[in-house]
Amino acid sequence: MDTNFNYEKELLPEQQAELLNILKTRFEKNKGRHQGIEWGKVQAKLEANPEKWWSLHEMEKTGGEPDVVGYDEKTGEYIFYDCSAESPKGRRSVCYDHEALEARKAHKPENSATEMAAEMGIALLSEEQYRELQLLGNFDTKTSSWVKTPAAIRKLGGALFCDRRYNQVFTYHNGADSYYGARAFRGSLKV
Repeated sequence: MDTNFNYEKELLPEQQAELLNILKTRFEKNKGRHQGIEWGKVQAKLEANPEKWWSLHEMEKTGGEPDVVGYDEKTGEYIFYDCSAESPKGRRSVCYDHEALEARKAHKPENSATEMAAEMGIALLSEEQYRELQLLGNFDTKTSSWVKTPAAIRKLGGALFCDRRYNQVFTYHNGADSYYGARAFRGSLKV
């Protein structure tokens, strides 16, 4: 028996089938997000990379509604982003990172965006990726999402988040230890 294998991060065959059906339906319903990409090739890539299933399942389970948004020519991987209309409900009320979580004296949130993303096996969207996502639709019109913050800003205690208001994408700053019921994070996964 392989003692390094984490059975908690393996989906049962019926869970894989259900997730595959959800992803395929979403893919077909939102063709504008992935023009020129064929579902059969995405499915083959998923089947060849079973270690990615759990991360996609976590994205789905927390309300992210992952969908294919591109293809990386250099690595030969398909790119999934959280495409829920608003920030994922299962990831809200989190501060930016572990350091910010530990710095809070009172009313600590349960988790941080960077820790949750790492646990899920995904990466926070950068500001550039967030803006790319917004070209595919109107996201976060009532909520906001933490984005990967440059080290120089984080070193000074801040963190960045984005949203869409007035048909415009905005980037803001906040103390990294802040958290709000309408702020989560969006992630990406390459398969």
